Amino acid sequence: MQFSEILKPEAIRVFSSISSKKRLLHELGAIAEAAYGLDQTRAVEALLEREALGPTGVGHGVALPHARLDGTDKVVGAVLHLDSPIDFSSVDRQPVDLVFALFAPKDAGVEHLKALALVSRTLRDTSICAKLRANNDPATLYAIITESQSVQAA
Repeated sequence: MQFSEILKPEAIRVFSSISSKKRLLHELGAIAEAAYGLDQTRAVEALLEREALGPTGVGHGVALPHARLDGTDKVVGAVLHLDSPIDFSSVDRQPVDLVFALFAPKDAGVEHLKALALVSRTLRDTSICAKLRANNDPATLYAIITESQSVQAA
């Protein structure tokens, strides 16, 4: 699985300020609708349902919210870079400034898990996260994410 298969450049946004986790999830829903044609309301509901099971803040300023929903036939992603980190109830209690969301079909078994593993493995790399945090241009962020995969494979 390649990042270019699950992430469109137009699904990456930079925000100077988001007031809350709920607001962030609404922004992710709006991106999912604009970039992939998903129903925004259903995407937000699915993310909120998943967060109710346990927070997806994985630590070190990174969150990986994800949800399964109708309306998509493949796993797709959205990325937010926040200039001002927010509380995301992360496992390490640190605020979050990098968010990579995944939306998968209801019946996506192994593909959803492969995508989560790819994102998780990539965002555990502190040098990649440092590059992402140092840039505010969505096109640059897309290049960092997609190029990181070829560097890891080398």
